[in-house]
Amino acid sequence: MTLQIDTLAYTNKLRRLAPEQKLLLAIALLIITAFAHPLVQILIAIWMSIWTIFYAGIPAKVYLKLIYVAVFFWLTSLPALAINGVGISQLNLVQNDAIYGLNTGFYYLYISQHGLEQVWQIFTRAIASISCLYFVMLTIPFTDLLQTLRRYGFPVLLTDLLLLMYRFIFVLLNTASDLWTAQQSRSGYSTFSLSMKSLSLLISQLFQRTLEKYQQISLSLVSRGFNGEFQVWHPCRYRLSKRYATEAIIGCFLLIILEWNIHFTK
Repeated sequence: MTLQIDTLAYTNKLRRLAPEQKLLLAIALLIITAFAHPLVQILIAIWMSIWTIFYAGIPAKVYLKLIYVAVFFWLTSLPALAINGVGISQLNLVQNDAIYGLNTGFYYLYISQHGLEQVWQIFTRAIASISCLYFVMLTIPFTDLLQTLRRYGFPVLLTDLLLLMYRFIFVLLNTASDLWTAQQSRSGYSTFSLSMKSLSLLISQLFQRTLEKYQQISLSLVSRGFNGEFQVWHPCRYRLSKRYATEAIIGCFLLIILEWNIHFTK
């Protein structure tokens, strides 16, 4: 999936649109998301999805898979937020908040109305935020993003660290995929005991091979006269779009007006 994301970032329909323009839109919507009500956050998620799927031409299947990952993590937090428990002696304190409850010994477990409201607020905020993040991930190549950050004063040391981390994500995934394929071809996961053994071997070999890759990259950098700063080729063949800029400004303005009206009508 990571390899596919990187490929889409280089081949999407908005590839030649200036990274600053796309990044400013995502940042502006993230700021609005942080202070907006759920309705506005849902609209932001829909709008960003339209930009990503229709404007950038990202396959809907890939985009929905990525959204599914975010929804999965949201589901893991759902029980902790929606289900509360109190002692039997404190039952009268939660009668107005409990939608459904169950006595379990000396405790009363119940589904909290306030907790469900929190679940909904977290869901809308998470979906809106992750939509902005996916828009950046899928439309701006990582090297272009780092170059943009450097031009606007982001420390070179941090951009170099981000570049190394990004590189080693691919190294880690490729190595893990090769090891898993080799084990799978030898029926290494046919039973539970074999699966645990194969998994432990995979983790140890993964750590060892990643260190070897790191040493190889270090030697190659030294042999090429590395001076402490990565130089990445940057074509600068970008264009600013008045149409997209106008749509982004009008859309953000309408979202702010809607949020303003919701805030003062409550």
